[in-house]
Amino acid sequence: MYSEISYTSDDGLRLYARDYPAASGAARLPVICIHGLTRNSADFEDVAPWIAALGRRVIAVDVRGRGNSEYDSQPDRYTPMVYANDVVKLANDLGIERAVFIGTSMGGLITMTLAVRKSSLVAAAVLNDVGPTLSERGLSRIRSYTGKGEQFTSWQQAADYISGINAVAFPANTAQEWERWARRAFREERDGTLAMRYDPNIAVPIRANKLRSTSMAAHFAFRRLARRRPTMLIRGALSDLIEPAQAYAMRAAAPRMLYAEVPDVGHAPMLSEPAAQEALRTFLASVD
Repeated sequence: MYSEISYTSDDGLRLYARDYPAASGAARLPVICIHGLTRNSADFEDVAPWIAALGRRVIAVDVRGRGNSEYDSQPDRYTPMVYANDVVKLANDLGIERAVFIGTSMGGLITMTLAVRKSSLVAAAVLNDVGPTLSERGLSRIRSYTGKGEQFTSWQQAADYISGINAVAFPANTAQEWERWARRAFREERDGTLAMRYDPNIAVPIRANKLRSTSMAAHFAFRRLARRRPTMLIRGALSDLIEPAQAYAMRAAAPRMLYAEVPDVGHAPMLSEPAAQEALRTFLASVD
């Protein structure tokens, strides 16, 4: 279904991505998917092959410190600008000059950063439940669990943990869906314990107050992104990170930005929901 990519960042880390080949047909711009703060490329295991079937190559990255990418010995490098540099390096290695970006939460912040760091690379963008201003309510929830280094001894315990911190956003999830999520989020260690698939030190910049609700730089990056190329905001109707006020402000700042809302889901939609896929299908059809 996908092949594995291993590449080296400019500062020497071994990084990882999944490469889903496009279905046959006319060549179209590839899609680069970037996950959220504590997540990894497996988050796109449903939507990536679906997009590939529409005729686009899909690259789903593991941001440094997550999934199969190497952990950084200097946690102060866990920042959107460094992550953006890693994506630029990957694109250069693959010979990708322009791509459509789908960024979930932190992945959307990285996409916005790329609009400043390497504007020509971003042909179009989907911001999945993220923007230049974030609700403190959602940020507080994210801060409360990031970097705790949880370990469990059974998949049921892991699934219960995932449910405990995400049920507010996915109230209709079944036990099977929580277990699938747990298997994306945890890996089995040699001693049989289950550990989160990210470096707990990603929380170091957060504890240093670098995860802020807004900044002038974020607003500049968003305007640079959304006013210069096709952009869409997908928002979970129950989201506590992009609430109606933030979505309204984004739409006012970028009147041509498309907008879609996924019912009965909070932060952040998995993009496999019918409403999300309908919005993605329409958006991608409009981009070469």
